Amino acid sequence: MSILFFADLVVLEEVEVFINAKAASKEEKEELWHLVDKITQTRVMDTILTKLPRKHHEEFLEKFSNFPHDERLMDYLKEKVEDIEEHIQKEIKLLKSEIVKAS
Repeated sequence: MSILFFADLVVLEEVEVFINAKAASKEEKEELWHLVDKITQTRVMDTILTKLPRKHHEEFLEKFSNFPHDERLMDYLKEKVEDIEEHIQKEIKLLKSEIVKAS
C-alpha cells in the first residue's frame, strides 16, 4: 500500500489472505494489490471529504497534495472532524468485508 498519512489505520490481513488464495501469479498479486491500494485511497478520501466541513476542503487537499505522507494531516483532521479515525476505520472494515465477500 502507498504510504499515506492514514496508513496506520489500514490493516488488510483478511485481504492479504484473499489475494494469496486467488492470485495465480506474482504479477496477478501485484495487480490486485494495486487495485486494493487505489480503492482504499479513494474510499478513505471520500470518507474524509464527506465528514470534513466543505470550508476546509481546499486547505486539506492542498496540504495532502504537497505532503500526502505527513502524519500531521491526521492531527489537522482530528481538529476539524470528531472521531475521524473511527470513521476511516469503519470504511476500511466495510471495504475489507466487500472484498472478502467477492470471493
